[in-house]
Amino acid sequence: MIGQKIRKKRIEKGMSLRQLAEKTDLTPSFLSQVERDLAEPSITSLRRISEALDVPIFYFLLNSEEHNPVVRATERKILNFPRSHLTFELLSPDLNRKMEVITAKLSPGACTCEEPLGHQGEECTVVIEGKMLIIIGEEEYVLEPGDSIYYYASIPHKIVSIGDKPLVFISSITPPAF
Repeated sequence: MIGQKIRKKRIEKGMSLRQLAEKTDLTPSFLSQVERDLAEPSITSLRRISEALDVPIFYFLLNSEEHNPVVRATERKILNFPRSHLTFELLSPDLNRKMEVITAKLSPGACTCEEPLGHQGEECTVVIEGKMLIIIGEEEYVLEPGDSIYYYASIPHKIVSIGDKPLVFISSITPPAF
């Protein structure tokens, strides 16, 4: 299903597989497999694809017909990758707003991406459980439950769970970019 949405958006943008590959540093054959749902992209690959297609990552998971302002805990859109120790859940009802709110859970030692990545907008993150190392540009910060940080998301950033129990945090992002 993610692959079909990627293909549809790529075609809407008038982009060939080769052009998308050049923008993402992924191979056309890999992208073709993703579009046919024969391969699952990593979170870093999906982020590159979403940036190249100018849509938030959650665009590939949402049903555009939904407009209910209430998001029940049992009905959240979940972004979970195979063989990953990282889960994101969309707390805001959709991506048709000026702000996106997500919660994330990282196993000890897990991180949000291999290399720090940036995106448009601003972000505010609060730690709910566990211990967070957040790298923003050249700066590193350690946050514990109740701590929060506000930053310009265009500066490449990366979050790592450094405690001995899972890290849970909530982030508000404007405009929707994840």
